[in-house]
Amino acid sequence: MIDLKRASTAWQSYDVVVRDLPLAVALALGSFVGALHDQGTRLGDVPTRPMDALAYAAVALECLPLAVRRRLPAVCLALVSLGFAIDQLRGYHTVAGVALPVAVLSAAAHTERHRRSVVVVASAAYAVLALVLGRDGSAEGVAGFVTFYLLLAIAWGIGAWLRQTRFAEAEHRRHAAESARVAERTRLAAELHDVVTHHVTAMVVQAEAARYLTAQPDRLDQSLTAVSDTGRQAISDLRHLLEVLDPDGPRSRTPTVGELQGLIEQTRQAGQPVEYVEEGRPSQAPGSAEVVAYRVVQEGLTNALKHAHGSRTVVRVQHEPDGVTVEVRTDGPSSPGASPGGSGRGLAGLRERVGLLGGELSAGRQVGGAFVVRARIPGTVQP
Repeated sequence: MIDLKRASTAWQSYDVVVRDLPLAVALALGSFVGALHDQGTRLGDVPTRPMDALAYAAVALECLPLAVRRRLPAVCLALVSLGFAIDQLRGYHTVAGVALPVAVLSAAAHTERHRRSVVVVASAAYAVLALVLGRDGSAEGVAGFVTFYLLLAIAWGIGAWLRQTRFAEAEHRRHAAESARVAERTRLAAELHDVVTHHVTAMVVQAEAARYLTAQPDRLDQSLTAVSDTGRQAISDLRHLLEVLDPDGPRSRTPTVGELQGLIEQTRQAGQPVEYVEEGRPSQAPGSAEVVAYRVVQEGLTNALKHAHGSRTVVRVQHEPDGVTVEVRTDGPSSPGASPGGSGRGLAGLRERVGLLGGELSAGRQVGGAFVVRARIPGTVQP
C-alpha cells in the first residue's frame, strides 16, 4: 500500500513551481477536449469562434503561468489576464478561462509588495476589456460586467483572507518559538544559579577556613583538598549543564534526590554539620518532583553555608505516594560576613519551579531562631 503520509512529505519537498505545474497543465489540456469546447466563460456574449492558432496561444497564456502563481503572483496574473482578454475578444470561450479567478486568488494570497497597485492596474485592465467588448457590440450589459467583476473581487478577498491567516499562523509559531527560547533560557539560568552558587559558596567557605589552619598542616591539607574536590565537581556539573546547548550532544544531566548524599557530604567538608533523614521509598523513575526536591535541598544548604556557617543543619526528605516533602532546618542566628551575600534569586526561582508542579514552598525564620526551607512537591512516587 502507498504510504500517504510519506508521499505527502515527499511531494511537499519539491519546489513550489513543480507542485503548481500539474494544475496549469490540466487546465491547458482540458481546453482541447472536444466535450468541453465552448463550455468556458462567455464574458460579453461574443459569438463562439472555432479554435485556431491564436487560440492555442491564448490557452497557453491563460494556463501555463499558473505554474508560477506563488513564485511570481503578479506576473502570473498579468499573463493570465492577457490570455483571458484574447480568449473573450476572439470568442474562443475555452475552459482555460477558469485560470483567471485562480490567478486573482493567488495574487491576493502571495503578493507581498505593491498590492494596491496590482488591484488598480487589474481593475483598469478589466474596465478596458469591458469597454472594448461593448464597442464590438456586446449584449452583456453593465450588470453582467459588474457581476463578473464582483466574482473576481470575491476571489481576491478569499486570497487576502488566506494570506492573513498564513501570516497569523506564522506569527503564532514565532511567538511560540520565542516563548520556548525564553523558557529555556530561564531554566538554564536557574540551573546555573543552583550549580554555581552552591559550589562557589562551599569553596569560599573552605578557603576562608584554610586561612586559619596554617599552623595545622594536616587540617590545612584536608581543607585545601575539599576546595579542590568541590572545584572539580563544579566543573563537572557545569560541563553536563552546558551540553544542553549543543543540539547534537547528549542531554543535560539532571540531579535527583538519590544524589543528595554526595551533596550533603560536600557541605560537611565545607565545615557545615549536616544531619540527613530520609523517609519512605524514592521513585525508581525519577521525574520533575525529584529534580526540584534536589534543588530545594541544594539551595537550603547553600543558604546555611552563606548565613549560618558552622550551625547545625537538618535535611529531612519524606517520600510519599503522591509526592515529596523536603525540609532544610538550620539552627543558630544569621552570621553575615561569613560568606558572600545572596540576592534572593535562588529562593524566588525555587518558588517558581515548585509552583509549576502545583506545590508550595516556604522559607523563613521560625520561633527560636532556626531558618527553615520547606517544600511540598506533588508527583508520582513508587509506593
